[in-house]
Amino acid sequence: MIDLHYWPTPNGHKITMFLEEAGLAYTLRPVNIGAGEQFRPEFLAIAPNNRMPAIVDQAPADGGAPVSIFESGAILVYLAEKTGRFLPDDLRGRANVLQWLFWQMAGLGPMAGQNHHFALYAPERIPYAQDRYVSETNRLYGVLDRQLAHHEFIAGEYSIADMASYPWIVPHKRQGQDLDDFPNLKRWFEAVKARPGTQRAYKAGEAIRMPRPEDLTDEQRKTLFGQTSSVVRN
Repeated sequence: MIDLHYWPTPNGHKITMFLEEAGLAYTLRPVNIGAGEQFRPEFLAIAPNNRMPAIVDQAPADGGAPVSIFESGAILVYLAEKTGRFLPDDLRGRANVLQWLFWQMAGLGPMAGQNHHFALYAPERIPYAQDRYVSETNRLYGVLDRQLAHHEFIAGEYSIADMASYPWIVPHKRQGQDLDDFPNLKRWFEAVKARPGTQRAYKAGEAIRMPRPEDLTDEQRKTLFGQTSSVVRN
């Protein structure tokens, strides 16, 4: 059994996508990031970066004590190795999947996240920041579109690279992107969206909702975006 500490953000959806595709039993443990639950000591014990998702594997492969993992990319690799699925065993196939997983973790996720922040959450509009991150998101969509011109999925067969990237493409409209400008990316997006595992993953989070950006209170904004090291030092 996997305990998934979760909120329905793109990074949270990555993990439910894997768990549903692999048919692993799991329990959702909601972490209300707007209410500051990610700073509770019991959550910091398994996720010291105070970000969700995080998992606790109650039945690790070595038969030992439960294993906790934080960071969505690390969780995907752990689950792929645990199940032997969605990450090739051969040297070249594995390297290809991992480089695209790290591309998402280092590029698509952070840049699209800043895109969201300055377009939807920042208390004041800063045109330079908005243009910067919309443009960089656009460039990254172009990188992915070019890769998908020659591959059905990002690294060939469906893998954790696809699970990592798809949730960050779902909000393409609010990122200022038009999928019609990226035909290969659009074809891939529709294929991943149609997968039963993807549909089950998104359904799992339907009952858990973040407030819309315009409905956030000042206190919620401070909780989400105004924290310093003081929240993790105790």
